[in-house]
Amino acid sequence: MSALHLHCQTLFDSTGLETRQQQTLVVENGLFSYVGPTASAPSVKPGDNVVDAGDNFVMPGLIDVHTHLAFGNAQSEEDIDIWTTDEFRALRGMFFAQHVVAAGVTSMVCPGDSGQLSIAVRNAIAAGMFEGPRIAASSRVITNRQSLNDWFPSRVGAPEYFTARLVTSRSEALAEIRRQAKDGVDLIKIAMDGTHRRPNGEIIAAFTAEETYEMVEEAHRLGCKVATHAYGREAVMYTAKAGVDLVFHAFYMDDACIEALLESGSILAPTMTFPQNTVDFCQPHDPAITTGYAGYCARTLEVGSEVLKRAKAAGIPFACGSDSGFAVTPYGEWHARELELLVKRLNFTPAEALYAATAVGSRCMPRGETLGTIEVGKQADFLLIDGSPLQDIRILQDRSRLKAVYKGGQLMKQQRTPYNPKQVSDFNSLKWTDLYTRDRVAELGKWSL
Repeated sequence: MSALHLHCQTLFDSTGLETRQQQTLVVENGLFSYVGPTASAPSVKPGDNVVDAGDNFVMPGLIDVHTHLAFGNAQSEEDIDIWTTDEFRALRGMFFAQHVVAAGVTSMVCPGDSGQLSIAVRNAIAAGMFEGPRIAASSRVITNRQSLNDWFPSRVGAPEYFTARLVTSRSEALAEIRRQAKDGVDLIKIAMDGTHRRPNGEIIAAFTAEETYEMVEEAHRLGCKVATHAYGREAVMYTAKAGVDLVFHAFYMDDACIEALLESGSILAPTMTFPQNTVDFCQPHDPAITTGYAGYCARTLEVGSEVLKRAKAAGIPFACGSDSGFAVTPYGEWHARELELLVKRLNFTPAEALYAATAVGSRCMPRGETLGTIEVGKQADFLLIDGSPLQDIRILQDRSRLKAVYKGGQLMKQQRTPYNPKQVSDFNSLKWTDLYTRDRVAELGKWSL
């Protein structure tokens, strides 16, 4: 089989924080067979493909550890759970997975899903049926009465077609973990807290420390990684003590939580992109503004940034997640913004942000030891960028600067198929975002006596 020889002036291989100059990458059978100085590179054989990257910056493909293929760019929780079938969600998820890889994300974690959506998309991509990123698949988020994902009234509950599995006992929780493991998930997600608070404002964990430990232990016994949604101190502490692999958010943890996370070795993915986009992009008529949710996001970022800076300084490993799948974080658009926020809010250097989005993120993937860096024997997933993200990390958000996306040594398509959101995503029945009293319409200049 012919090999690919890529000559590059500047290589960031993510084995450290430095670049190397005048390097050549040789790819055979989807793996790097040579990474080193161009002067020492193997000779080109007849039939080999030679590519000159010129002065493009070469780096590993991005790894987004928080993308929800089931959500469909949802405008509301109803959009997520009520208006579409699992079958349609799966087809839509495959469609949007192609938008994800076109944005330079060659691997992604899908933490929370409906049915076997991400399992099916993962398998279809792995079988070569469609282009798309490598996927760490999950299923329904394990949730309790005080968890984020139990967002509908108790009289509604959490029907089978929802993206959460409501468990009300330890036996139900363990049974669900065993079912998901049987179905082939790579990762179990637990919603460790939500909006339920004590009178003093502290966020209450949805599961006890003992329940959390038992769930995590069983998932690990069955060979699955565990991720948790955990905003509050209590949830982060229980999560860390249980030894989970990946913790999302942690905006309201304390220094004791940082110590526990260091001891557990858990990876932290704050996923600041979602609240930052909510703050920056919402318009006056958006319910996020009128309900005060955008204000809550702003306060969360301010509070969370301070403790996350301390976590970074303490040496906790950070990965990058965008929470793509909502209307404010559409697929293929904002995956690289988390790197900017690590730099802007948490004092990461651009090189440290690149390392978080590649080498650290790979630890959350199945066979992660084969991903995340450009080294001999690893999967040949890499990007060509016009300009250096080390000089301006925002370059990664400029679609015109992304010159090529390779996954397993194969060039991925970067053109994105357009779609009508009213036929693909926006199915909720909301008709108005204002109350049109006579005084209101008069204020708008649309009515008078």
